[in-house]
Amino acid sequence: MRPADDLLVRALRAPEGVATLSLAQWDRLVRQARHAGLLARLHGRLDALGLVDAIPDPARWHFEAATTLAHKQQVAVRWEVGQIRDALATLDGPMVVMKGAAYVIAGLPAARGRLFNDIDILVPRRLLNQAEAALMLAGWHASGLSAYDERYYRRWMHEIPPMRHLRRATVIDVHHAILPDTARDFPDPEKLLGRIVPVAGLPRVYVLSAEDRILHSATHLFHDGELPHGLRDLSDLDLLLRHESAAAGFWPRLVARAGELQLGRPLFYALRYARHFLATPVPAEVWDALRPAAPSPLLLRVMDGMFSRALAPLHASCDDALSPLARQAAYVRAHWLRMPAHLLLPHLFHKAFVSPWQDAESPRAA
Repeated sequence: MRPADDLLVRALRAPEGVATLSLAQWDRLVRQARHAGLLARLHGRLDALGLVDAIPDPARWHFEAATTLAHKQQVAVRWEVGQIRDALATLDGPMVVMKGAAYVIAGLPAARGRLFNDIDILVPRRLLNQAEAALMLAGWHASGLSAYDERYYRRWMHEIPPMRHLRRATVIDVHHAILPDTARDFPDPEKLLGRIVPVAGLPRVYVLSAEDRILHSATHLFHDGELPHGLRDLSDLDLLLRHESAAAGFWPRLVARAGELQLGRPLFYALRYARHFLATPVPAEVWDALRPAAPSPLLLRVMDGMFSRALAPLHASCDDALSPLARQAAYVRAHWLRMPAHLLLPHLFHKAFVSPWQDAESPRAA
């Protein structure tokens, strides 16, 4: 396994070490953290430990600007969730906020320094058309997709095409499951909806249960073929695990829930690489309980080689000769897990050879 000794990883694991960095190392740290989407989170970590004064002046404004942006985004997310709730007021079922936005509205430590591209929600599949129509009336519309991609989303994916607000440009991903129906393992969405938790102060808004939040984060990370913010998502998992593990009986509940939802393998990978990169504490008995879900020793060596590179910060200073191959392998693996071969091969062919030609032929706005 490639050692996790990139400057950003070392700073996240042992923040007190930043006091010895040279100005050139601070420059590299800022670049790695910005590419990983972790500049504001690292600043928050240094602030909590009283290490902000160790940041030299030429680097400090980068951290402060990222923290300001993260704070403004979180204020906007809380407001936007309220707007989505109001748009779905007539929905005869729950609206469940997931991922980063859920960490914010639930007041979790994983929200600190978190940056956002969109807001993810989950609604029951039977209400998907009703939810989409209500959001369209409130100003959100799908746009920018080819006819092929539109059809791909609606026929095969676990979500409808992303919806962008016409005035505010905010983006919503509306899910009816956390993995496509065609995935090799398909956690029952009704089981997730059966354990949702109401959000204090936001009537009719819910989040996933503590265990399901972690399992969803792990599933998203290890079934997603594009990992520009893989380390950020791994940091989310680290913070979620450290926070929830303080509750009595958490680890047995997490392992049991992973088995119930057929998500033991992504949980195994999540814990393995969170420990590798971020020294996340995991009790020995958890590894014993997850042994049936673990890959074979040979496959594990392949996965270690791939994810120890693909989850590193996406910056040239973190790459070795095998990093591009590892990222490409992660992309192919994710699609292989999501779709059977008779669907996957035509899809990859279309995206590789047909879509670029169609994009080039499409008229562009002046």
